[in-house]
Amino acid sequence: METTPWRERVRMEEELVEQLRIQMSQSAKRRADALLDGVAELGSMYAVAKVLGRSETAVSRALKKHRAATAPDETTE
Repeated sequence: METTPWRERVRMEEELVEQLRIQMSQSAKRRADALLDGVAELGSMYAVAKVLGRSETAVSRALKKHRAATAPDETTE
């Protein structure tokens, strides 16, 4: 029975980790967009958190991460 060399296994796993990182980032963005829709519909982060059974802090953090990730680069020249 032939096994895959360890270097190849490491490379394959690193590729998988990168794919999962990208998927997680995309999922976090979609989640934040949905939370923003909820805030628009219900009027506040508190109301969204209450409906979801989560803390307002959790909702706020998810939105802050989204804003930080999508904020334009503010470097000065």
